[in-house]
Amino acid sequence: MTHTSGSRRGRSVGSGAVDFDLSEDQVALRDAASSLLDGRCPVTRVRDVAAGPRHLDDDLWAAMAEQGWTAVERSADDGGLGLGLVEVAVLCEQLGRHLAPVPFAGTVLAHGAVAAAVAGGELAPDAVLGDDDDVGGLGTRLAGGAATGAVAWSARPDAVRAEPGPDGWHLTGRTGPVVYGPAADAIVVFAREAAGPALFATSGGADRPAPEPAMDRTRSLAWLDLEHRPALRLGGPDAADALLDRALAAVSAEMLGAADRVLAMTVEYAKDRVQFGRPIGGFQAVKHRCADMLVDVEGMRSAAYYAAWAVGAGDRDAAAAASAAKVWCSDAARRVMASALQVHGGIGFTWEHDLHLFLKRSQLDQVSLGDAPHHRERLARILRPRAERGEPVL
Repeated sequence: MTHTSGSRRGRSVGSGAVDFDLSEDQVALRDAASSLLDGRCPVTRVRDVAAGPRHLDDDLWAAMAEQGWTAVERSADDGGLGLGLVEVAVLCEQLGRHLAPVPFAGTVLAHGAVAAAVAGGELAPDAVLGDDDDVGGLGTRLAGGAATGAVAWSARPDAVRAEPGPDGWHLTGRTGPVVYGPAADAIVVFAREAAGPALFATSGGADRPAPEPAMDRTRSLAWLDLEHRPALRLGGPDAADALLDRALAAVSAEMLGAADRVLAMTVEYAKDRVQFGRPIGGFQAVKHRCADMLVDVEGMRSAAYYAAWAVGAGDRDAAAAASAAKVWCSDAARRVMASALQVHGGIGFTWEHDLHLFLKRSQLDQVSLGDAPHHRERLARILRPRAERGEPVL
């Protein structure tokens, strides 16, 4: 996915266009990720990890770090891959496709938020997070997979409040559900200070919350109860919006991967399941279900990757694209999972079948970082001023 002047499929941007096909390097990254996950993360392995206390595959995480995935956006001068958000989306799609029980998105997003704060002068590299971890060292450990990160967002803007004190900032309140919150070494928290929304980082450390029971058993989940918790300020409303847009692109790509895998499972089942002497895929009602699933998945692909490109490129439509992707992917993923259940029939509801694992993860992703109604409202707030000025909104 590149910015080019000759693409017939691209959308005009100034004198150029956006090519929505993945580049050769991005295809190579996708194929390499798929190969690694095919070998190390079959669904049988996911089930084994889900039955454990941490819901985290340490061996897979180490292999991903060795391949440089956790440093995908870190500059090459600092030992990273020097890539961008589209490549993050490529990896998130494959992780969603394989139900990988690893805190990839939270770690990459936390690393990016801290790195942006240091680069923008909001945070000194030697600022200390927690007991003894300076942010420079934390960034290195996050990029190397030695530390993990998470993002804590809440539907209520004032759910977490930030107050300055003589010894720095402190957070108070209760966050929304945090994916891999129980395992995170660093958590980036959306909070409200006196001047408005802001972004903060706090240490997991000894105050990690206990995992809460969750329908999605492939990942750990917790709510953070913060009581005068020390934190470092990463920026104001712009930083908060930037991280939210990045996170929305990542979770949309993950929903895409899960939905695409479920589509493939459903088509294969429709070919194999015989009823009344013929495969059920030959019945018109099943054909229509599968065709609708394909339309939804391809729409998810367009929305998720456009959002990743727009946010990564700093396009003026980045925020609108990110919320639009979350709306479409949330609604489409729900339809895909419902159709898959209909085609599979009774077997799809059983514990032994893998479909329920994808459905449950997808349902958590649908409500993470704001559900579809929330982002329809955000889209309206973004686009309304343009309409009032007489500007095009599309």
